[in-house]
Amino acid sequence: MTARRVVAFGGGHGLSASLRALRHCAPELDLDITAVVTVGDDGGSSGRLRAERGGLPPGDLRQALVALAGDHPATRRSAGLFQHRFAAVPAVGTDADVAAAGGPGSRGAEPTAARSDGLAGHAVGNLVLCGLMELLGDPVAALEHAGAMLGAVGRVLPMSRQPVGIEARVRGADPAAPDEMRTVRGQHQVAVTTGRVESLRLTPAAPAACAEALAAIGAADWLIFGPGSWYTSVLPHLLVPQLADAIVSSPARRLVTLNLAAEKETLGLSVADHLAALRWYLPELKVDLVLADAKAVGDPEPVERAAESLGARLVLAPVAVTDGTPRHDPAALGAALVPVLGADR
Repeated sequence: MTARRVVAFGGGHGLSASLRALRHCAPELDLDITAVVTVGDDGGSSGRLRAERGGLPPGDLRQALVALAGDHPATRRSAGLFQHRFAAVPAVGTDADVAAAGGPGSRGAEPTAARSDGLAGHAVGNLVLCGLMELLGDPVAALEHAGAMLGAVGRVLPMSRQPVGIEARVRGADPAAPDEMRTVRGQHQVAVTTGRVESLRLTPAAPAACAEALAAIGAADWLIFGPGSWYTSVLPHLLVPQLADAIVSSPARRLVTLNLAAEKETLGLSVADHLAALRWYLPELKVDLVLADAKAVGDPEPVERAAESLGARLVLAPVAVTDGTPRHDPAALGAALVPVLGADR
């Protein structure tokens, strides 16, 4: 049987859930998995490394690699190392602590200076990827090497070899001025905005797409969008002109996996509105299937209409974890994907 070539788009925890689900059904369907990852992150460890060292923010790339890591005990341990995040180093102590330990100080308990700690908050995998990108001079080569270290059962590619900025025009970003429009800059700020995102753009407006990602899209059998943060992980791919052209012209079938709950950046956006946003940013986009959890959808009729406007059929399946939190269960999502991805045209 010829392997089915699947390209999954996104970033962060949403793409990680999708990749773990694809891994569950990979043996049954013989999947060849490629992840195409956003490169707009400017928060946390990734934001610090991006600001201090330049280059691509590594966090979303790291999470995709870990989601695809092999099952051998050594590679699982390496995956755990990639996810390990350095804690802050506590202060050295107090004079009283030194005295109690038999030291010379006995003048009370005034604290001594805390240690300088540049590692606090960094994930080990972020530092490894940053180092590999500097060493090899190419993020794709760095990701290939890191994938080999983790025994990855798929490939991770950036959507562009250059980092991008994410900007949004937001209505009501200031609760005191609910009708005022403001420009919110930066992936992190867009993700946590309390206003309604009215429009989205990248800076630069037309970053060059990763050539290897374009080739993967052209050769794919399936293109998968979502789940994930809609404005900061899913839609940015549609704003890269070369990626958008490749997605539209690809002979692959297209699947959209919907989120289980609204996030801060999509508050006020209905499930059907998520699908409408895809068409707004890429009017030529045609979709074959929309996969959603029945409980998250509620009344399916508006979602069915929104899916049909993209040329898609709505498929409902229980894909959430059973503890009631809005998280996809990789095993359940993988089980739902098997009949979808395995179906002949």
